[in-house]
Amino acid sequence: MSVIVEIIDTLENKVVKLILKIKNLEKNNQGLKIELTKSAQIIQDQSNEIEALKSQYETLKIASSLLGSDENKRDTKLKINSLIREIDHCIAQLSD
Repeated sequence: MSVIVEIIDTLENKVVKLILKIKNLEKNNQGLKIELTKSAQIIQDQSNEIEALKSQYETLKIASSLLGSDENKRDTKLKINSLIREIDHCIAQLSD
């Protein structure tokens, strides 16, 4: 009978250890989820900042072309022509 009691005690100890490991893993998992959420937010913020900087860069490129820079003149002309077409389209819609 003592052999069975010993086996049960050993099994009980192992189950307790497994439960502790599970709790530690769940705690670790929760921490990783929080870290992942923070990282995703940082990535989103950086993506937004990149888009804003790209927009600023394009604006600066156009402004530089308008100020007489020979670089990007073609792009500026295309952008101005596009804006003129949009304005003409709006005027045509208002005339109707």
